[in-house]
Amino acid sequence: MAETITIRASDGSGEFTAYCAMPASGSGPGVLCIQEVFGVNHAMRDIAEYWAGQGYVAVAPDLFWRQEPGVDITDQTDEEWAKAFELYGGFDADKGIDDLKATAAHMRAMAGCNGKVGTVGFCLGGKLAYMLACRADLDANVGYYGVGIEEMLDEAANISAPLMLHIAEEDGFVPKEAQAAVRDGLAGNAMAEVHSYPGMDHAFARIGGKPYDEENAALANGRTAALFERALKG
Repeated sequence: MAETITIRASDGSGEFTAYCAMPASGSGPGVLCIQEVFGVNHAMRDIAEYWAGQGYVAVAPDLFWRQEPGVDITDQTDEEWAKAFELYGGFDADKGIDDLKATAAHMRAMAGCNGKVGTVGFCLGGKLAYMLACRADLDANVGYYGVGIEEMLDEAANISAPLMLHIAEEDGFVPKEAQAAVRDGLAGNAMAEVHSYPGMDHAFARIGGKPYDEENAALANGRTAALFERALKG
């Protein structure tokens, strides 16, 4: 069962919506699904539905609401890419983190949530998942092909819950030097687990996207599911 829920921003600036998919049992741990630069689109709703199918309360908040509520675009046209980059350029990551914290607090207070919440983010959301690992008290955080993490490694010492990052080795948005910096920067952190996927490009786990690779997507998703099983259901 899915519905649109409303969350109040912690800074008092208004309210934003989120797509909420509930497990068949009606209760479980929470998985906070963090969008790419295309908004809470079909792909993100499918991700929420996937985690609901695995027994989690899955919520995907609209993080572009401060610029334009209800963004729902794809990667299929030049016009949509241009809009995505415009929204990304205008996005305030610190405000985004505030909105994600507000979403997590809302989820923990939901009648169907057991109080534990993990995150799974993609692209922009992958970076935000890393930032949450450094700045929030969530129970687990997972980032797929996060962009710009190498610029924030000075915060890694603050990580106190399991963090898993999935890196595409041929990512056109994350140079190999940046990938190496992330691996090296987290190598000594007992809370961090970094997986690299040879030959894979950005968005290799997005069903329907051009870079999608079923085998590697299944491998990454299996690793994520195992982490959530330990950290959220254990």
